Amino acid sequence: MIAETTPAERRRTSKKAEIVAPRQGFRLPKPIRRLQRQAPFLALQAAGELSTRLRTLTGREVIDMNRVMEVAQFIYQQRELARRGPNYEVDDFGFDPQFTESFLPIFKSLYRDYWRVELAGVEHVPSSGRALLVANHAGVLPWDGAMIKTAVLTEHSHPRHVRALVASQFMGMPALSWFLRRTGQAVGHPEDTRKLLERDELVLVFPEGTRGTGKGFQQRYRLRRFGRGGFAATAIRARAPIIPISVVGSEEIYPMLGDLRPVARLLGLPYFPVTPFWPWLGPLGMIPLPSKWRIQFHPPVEVEQFPPSAAEDQHRVMLLADHVRDTIQRGIYDNLKLRRGVFL
Repeated sequence: MIAETTPAERRRTSKKAEIVAPRQGFRLPKPIRRLQRQAPFLALQAAGELSTRLRTLTGREVIDMNRVMEVAQFIYQQRELARRGPNYEVDDFGFDPQFTESFLPIFKSLYRDYWRVELAGVEHVPSSGRALLVANHAGVLPWDGAMIKTAVLTEHSHPRHVRALVASQFMGMPALSWFLRRTGQAVGHPEDTRKLLERDELVLVFPEGTRGTGKGFQQRYRLRRFGRGGFAATAIRARAPIIPISVVGSEEIYPMLGDLRPVARLLGLPYFPVTPFWPWLGPLGMIPLPSKWRIQFHPPVEVEQFPPSAAEDQHRVMLLADHVRDTIQRGIYDNLKLRRGVFL
């Protein structure tokens, strides 16, 4: 049996607990706090001095300080974002523009230095208002979507965010789905597409879906069917121009030699790729190859010529979808001719 305590005993116990409780709000000594504040500046200063000495010794630029500054900017932005706490705004899709833009230095480095993207026709993307961007899809993982978004956000005269539609399988993965939503992606569903277009957003769709990213290397740059043309019907209903996009380079980042379908079914994935390096090298096999990319934005395909009722006419919808597909396919062949080599 547990003995009951009197109110006086409880007060005495409470006072003892207050006496022995550790002091809250412990602060580091001033010299350490001063060093914490100065550490980023001291690190940049040291990197600058090292860059100058190496340039003097070798006669060339060994450390690119612009890249160092971009890394420092990324770290600083992540620190500032962490200080926001829970009180920050996102739209009803979970999109956080400030969080998205904080990753821009990383994606710009991939865009500019790793895949050395050559861009054409980005001026065809409207500076304001709605549009449906339609591109070919390849490369096992959707790096092509990231590079298209980076192109419009960094190369356009009026930078804009692009909202890409993603397969529902990826939106079911806890950590990945959180990141995708925070950076502006949405589930590839006609209702989500309609809502985004009604808000005058730029919406990126890949009509090939996982059939495109999961096709074998021997089928590279041959477009799969664009389904039943759902994107075309959505564009007609929303009165949104269609911007076809041809991407060259994404097919070679993960040359897919096979598909372990039993493993894919076990993991709930659309495919389980086998490449020259995956799964043999483990996590290292997930590093994409540095292929040379070309991205071309084609002139818009206007839908004003179609009455809204045409969205229910499957024949007219498929004619429009096939026209967009043919434009993208011709652009792929044209850009392949301009490329000197896979990695050049």
